[in-house]
Amino acid sequence: MSESHPEPTAMPELTAEEILARVLYRDGLMLVIDKPAGLPVHRGPKGGANLESSFEFLRYGLPRPPVLAHRLDRDTSGCLVLGRHRKATASLGLLFKHGRISKTYWAVVEGGPIEDEGTIELPIGRLNAERGWWQKIDPEGQPATTKWRVLGRGDGLTWLALQPVTGRTHQLRVHSAAMGWPIVGDNIYGNGPRFGEPTLHLHASEIVIPISRNKPPIVVTAPAPVHLHARLRGCGWNGE
Repeated sequence: MSESHPEPTAMPELTAEEILARVLYRDGLMLVIDKPAGLPVHRGPKGGANLESSFEFLRYGLPRPPVLAHRLDRDTSGCLVLGRHRKATASLGLLFKHGRISKTYWAVVEGGPIEDEGTIELPIGRLNAERGWWQKIDPEGQPATTKWRVLGRGDGLTWLALQPVTGRTHQLRVHSAAMGWPIVGDNIYGNGPRFGEPTLHLHASEIVIPISRNKPPIVVTAPAPVHLHARLRGCGWNGE
C-alpha cells in the first residue's frame, strides 16, 4: 500500500450486492470477506474509494456495521476478518496480536527457491520517514518470520504458500524480494510496473481462527482471483 503511487483508474467502491457476494463466512461474532485486489481497506488521507465504506451493507440486522480486525494491503486480495461488535473485535484483535490466527497466502514469485520449503527469518524496519508504509530488511528492525512451501513451478515462476508467523507491514513482499524471488507485480519491492499489468500476485487464500475455546477453529478459504489464474496455471494449478 503506497500513497505515492496514485492509481490512474481507481477501483470503485463496492455496491451492497457486490460486497454481500464476497462474504465467505458469517456467524454472530465475525465475518470473513473476500477482499478484491486494488481497493484499500481504509479511506486514505486524500479520500477515495475504500472497502470500509461498504461495511454498512454488512450489518445483518445489528445496530452498527462490522469493523476491521486486521488489514490487507490495497493490492492484496483474499480473506479479511471483520468483528461484528465491540467485544468480538477486541477478542479477534488479541488473537491476531498473539499470533493465534494462522494465515496462508498464495504468491507467484519470479524465479523461486531451489528447496521445496523453508523459513525466512529477517528483521524488518521502515525504509524512511517519507515513505510511511515502505519497509526494508534492517538488522535493527523488528523480528520477522515467514514459513514458505512450494506448491508448483513454471517457466521462470514459482507458486508458493507463504505463512507469516509475525505480522510486519509488507512482510511477505519484503521477505520474498530479499530472498531474490520478488512477488510478480510488486511495484515497490519487485519488478512490477507502476501502472497496469501484472498487478501484485499475492492472495490471502486461507485463514484459521480459533474463536471459541470449546469448538474447533473456523477455517475459511478465498478463491484465487482472476488476475492470478494464468500464472497459477503456468505453475501447475488445476483451478481449485
